[in-house]
Amino acid sequence: MNQIVTIPSPATASAAPTDHRTEGAQMLIHEALARSRQREAELEARQYRRARELTAGRRWAQLAARAQRRAQVERDRVAAG
Repeated sequence: MNQIVTIPSPATASAAPTDHRTEGAQMLIHEALARSRQREAELEARQYRRARELTAGRRWAQLAARAQRRAQVERDRVAAG
């Protein structure tokens, strides 16, 4: 006598029933973590940009001061000369 045995496929077989409420909560946690990481990355980018602007401003100020000193030296040389 032939008996038919059904074997559940791996896609339909699960070790435990899934609770969709906890799956949703886990997804919300992951989304919240992703948003938090995104905000932290944006904050770091803003701070880096400010630091770059500050150092660039300092460099231009130093360059302008150097040019002013050289111009004064040249004026003094021409006046003495």
